[in-house]
Amino acid sequence: MVSAVIKLSAVMLLVGVCFADISLKPVTEVCLGCICQAVSGCKIGTTCDGNACGLFRITWAYWADAGKPTLNGVSPDSTDAYSSCTNDPHCAADTVQGYMRKFGQDCNGDGVVNCYDYMAIHKLGGYGCTADLPFQYVNVFNQCVAAVAQAQQG
Repeated sequence: MVSAVIKLSAVMLLVGVCFADISLKPVTEVCLGCICQAVSGCKIGTTCDGNACGLFRITWAYWADAGKPTLNGVSPDSTDAYSSCTNDPHCAADTVQGYMRKFGQDCNGDGVVNCYDYMAIHKLGGYGCTADLPFQYVNVFNQCVAAVAQAQQG
């Protein structure tokens, strides 16, 4: 009996750790890469242009909704906290993860929250993700997903 309880506890701990990680980073690396490709071509060195910054073209409001992540413990109230984070690929990816933790939802009505939903949320926002997406954005995203799938097969 004790052995069964220990095994069950170990399984529950493992499941808890797995789900905790998913809840902290709901968007996979592949999905992040394809969102980046669709929104900016993932061109290294992309900085602020207009009201959007970095590889993921993140606005100040998006960054704020994501919890205002920063580089190296910089205060989120610092004047350059937004631009320094969103122009850094890792901090920008953390921003996308934070935004999806807050707004992740089934945008296309298929009963599953997945990369296609995150792609829609990223482009249309947490409250508008059921609207029509720009054709070119979806096309580049789908080409990226297909290329990754093909590369993983062989």
